[in-house]
Amino acid sequence: MKSDNDVVITGIGIVTCRGVGKEAHVAFLSQAVAGEPTVDAERFKPYPVHTMPEIDWSSQIAKRGDQRQMENWQRLGVFAAGLALDDAGLKEDAEACASMDMIVAAGGGERDIKVDSLIVDEALKRNDRDIVLNEKLTTELRPTLFLAQLSNLMAGNISIVHKVTGSSRTFMGEEAAGISAVETAFHRIKAGQSSHSLVGGAFIAERADILLLVEGIHAHATGQWHPLWSRSSENGGGMIMGTVGAFLVLESRARAEARGAHIYAVVDAVEGDRGTRGEGKLEKRLSRLSALGKTVKGDDTVVFSGASGIVDLAGREKTVLEKEFAGSPIRGFGGATGHAMEAQFPLGLALAALTLDGASLVPVFDKDHEAAMSKPAKHAVVTTVGYTRGEGLAVLSADA
Repeated sequence: MKSDNDVVITGIGIVTCRGVGKEAHVAFLSQAVAGEPTVDAERFKPYPVHTMPEIDWSSQIAKRGDQRQMENWQRLGVFAAGLALDDAGLKEDAEACASMDMIVAAGGGERDIKVDSLIVDEALKRNDRDIVLNEKLTTELRPTLFLAQLSNLMAGNISIVHKVTGSSRTFMGEEAAGISAVETAFHRIKAGQSSHSLVGGAFIAERADILLLVEGIHAHATGQWHPLWSRSSENGGGMIMGTVGAFLVLESRARAEARGAHIYAVVDAVEGDRGTRGEGKLEKRLSRLSALGKTVKGDDTVVFSGASGIVDLAGREKTVLEKEFAGSPIRGFGGATGHAMEAQFPLGLALAALTLDGASLVPVFDKDHEAAMSKPAKHAVVTTVGYTRGEGLAVLSADA
């Protein structure tokens, strides 16, 4: 039953290795065969990464001065946010932007790779590594680096460039940040505390410091690209990172319909959770979250799994999804776009909304482990299981 406080998606801003904007991704989701993604296996060898497509920054960030004072992760977030506002028809609506809430999922910003490398190299020569670290941090770092890399500056730059000046929140915490951002926006609109919100994040995979962080727990895949469910410990930990920008405009149904906005999909439910993962606790949490979609099971539901690709975790998640959503085709979208940390959950919702809106028969992303869709889906389930912590699930429906 429709309600004025239904949460609907009216704007999508998306950038992945598959292209820039919703048109490129509608084409990707509608093709008969997905094809291998754009992956660079040489630049950071032995670690493959899904790369950023060619972007005309000026189309969303008009002032070159604004472009220059941002690093790529902020630039990509501001760009994707602009795409979402344009798509929703709100970019030039000063009143709407001034009252729009903004919730951003952000990482820690880009780093001074030369200083990082210096610290690692020096630490290999000495045993007093805590002293080495303090020495280098006090003598080598530029204080202005931190001022330019504060996590809430993505939101700040969106406010400056796109004039989105309602309330502003920034979440940190890798995949869980993206889950919390969407969940917060959803519940605020559902409760009548907000009428429209810009929510999302961005992630740059082509960073040596990110690869070092992930490989620090032996989580990154090595060698050539493999589909998500087909990865094995013989090729490293299983993760392949992807450069992604993903923002959504969420509105109450009442507001969206009053202005005649196009509704891509209805967000029926969102929830996040976290905890230890031993002794079947991960499976119990995923099963509990799956209950949000208890009324949408079957072949008219498509499941977009945001699994990180870590071999053990991906297998555990897929086992639960196959049980809880038996008969529903599953798509491990991170295998097609790369894993996007903070932007992973918003990306999943964007792909699901485009699928429902276009009545797409989404091609299999892993031909050996995914079943073909027999008919267009009316519902979608989106999951994200963080590579070290945090889980989330959303349920979407086509607008009746």
